[in-house]
Amino acid sequence: MTKILLIEDNQDVRENTAELLELSNYEVVTAENGKIGIEKALKLNPDIVVCDIMMPVMDGYEVLDILSKNLKTASVPFIFLTAKTDKLDIRKGMNLGADDYLTKPFNEEELINAIESRLKKYQFYRKEFSKSATGINEFVADASKFMNLADLIGKCEVKMYSKKEIIYREGSPAHTLYLIQSGIVKTYKNTSSGKELVTGFYGKGEFIGLISLLSDKRTYGETATAMRKVEVCTILKEDFLTLLHANELVANKFIQIISNNLANTQEQLVRMAYGTVRQRVAKTLLDLYDEGAVIDSINKGISIPREDFASMIGIATETAIRMLSVFKDEGLIRIEPNRMIILLDQDELKYITTAD
Repeated sequence: MTKILLIEDNQDVRENTAELLELSNYEVVTAENGKIGIEKALKLNPDIVVCDIMMPVMDGYEVLDILSKNLKTASVPFIFLTAKTDKLDIRKGMNLGADDYLTKPFNEEELINAIESRLKKYQFYRKEFSKSATGINEFVADASKFMNLADLIGKCEVKMYSKKEIIYREGSPAHTLYLIQSGIVKTYKNTSSGKELVTGFYGKGEFIGLISLLSDKRTYGETATAMRKVEVCTILKEDFLTLLHANELVANKFIQIISNNLANTQEQLVRMAYGTVRQRVAKTLLDLYDEGAVIDSINKGISIPREDFASMIGIATETAIRMLSVFKDEGLIRIEPNRMIILLDQDELKYITTAD
């Protein structure tokens, strides 16, 4: 049962409001002032807080400020009850993070509608969506329920690419976001000398082209090509931007879904700039294994062309091959006849990445 924390200093208002909510099948916990309300919020983890503004001991603004700074309660929907109608007061509450404002006196329908609306958004935000065409379409359907949008974005269109086929080229107009359904995609940039600098490998459930869609340049900053047969779900830029601009909550949730962990990219750049070749090779092997995009599902080995491996690290292909041979001689890896790399001692490889 949904739990509501009602913080109200007026006993009559508190009891009448609690009764209305209980008749609508909500579990109601009450508090007669802000201090007690905060204590109950942290202890009971309510699904939503309904709070008066003008109260003794601690007013509603202080309650909201404290709860919004606590990790346990920061995302819990917060509705103000107030007899004040001044726009400055309303703006102050909204700036602090209030989700809604109900002016006294209010009727039962107004109260229930406000609570149900905020609960839908809260449940949507907490829900996990899979990185698949099904997951994205489910996300769209759920977002539309409380945004009153019939078609937030179009249905994902699925496209197929054969091995070595270009999905998009560096410098071409960035019109589409791609969600990989199956297969492996390599992204790379072309250097002035005509060489490829591999920027990443992506597999099922990962997005490519996102940064380019958000860039002021409006073109793809890298080339994406299929390393084997690839199936992707496409989302048009116009639909994607509509999604981001329509609602802050939806935008935050979608960004959470599509994030490809930019922190890892930053770490990779730092590694390339300051790590030794030995450290960089060890870390790249571990990253490729953990990410799984180029892992053989049967032998659990890394299957990647040596030139692509070297490009990811920022070293010559010959240097990468020599370091792999060193790791092989040290018993850290095994190299199969088909050039697949099997990690034999991940703990030692992890130690190498942190050693001075």
